[in-house]
Amino acid sequence: MSVPVVVQTVHPRPLAAVRREVPPNEAGSAWGPAVGKVWDFIRSQPGLWTDGHNIFVYHHSIKPGAPLLCDFGVEVTRTFETAGEVYATETPGGEAAVAVHHGPYHRMNEAYNAIEEWMAANHRESAGHSWEIYGDPTPDPAHTETTVVHLLK
Repeated sequence: MSVPVVVQTVHPRPLAAVRREVPPNEAGSAWGPAVGKVWDFIRSQPGLWTDGHNIFVYHHSIKPGAPLLCDFGVEVTRTFETAGEVYATETPGGEAAVAVHHGPYHRMNEAYNAIEEWMAANHRESAGHSWEIYGDPTPDPAHTETTVVHLLK
């Protein structure tokens, strides 16, 4: 099944995040402890979170095989003072290729592949940032929705 890709103008979303540098293809094992620290902080700050989602921002290196800088975050209502490793940041803004993945997380590469194929077919280049917006969990992983966004030059 092909994942549709659309071009959208995206606006920055405020995040509370913890940054990690991880080897390629190891973000899946690094996010849990990092986002756990974010949620611990958010719970101590009344009104900082209302209904925002987990959002993981990836800052791509131009060197193949280089570590990936990852901001494992949660969408929040406002900025705040840094507390330990948790800091205020935001998603990038601009023109982006967007694909919505329906299904279990281990198959999200289908959305990434669709975006890469779309960029190649449309002669578009990455601006070096991508992110995942996690929808609300569902009992059936087939109904889980994750939006993959890749900023374009």
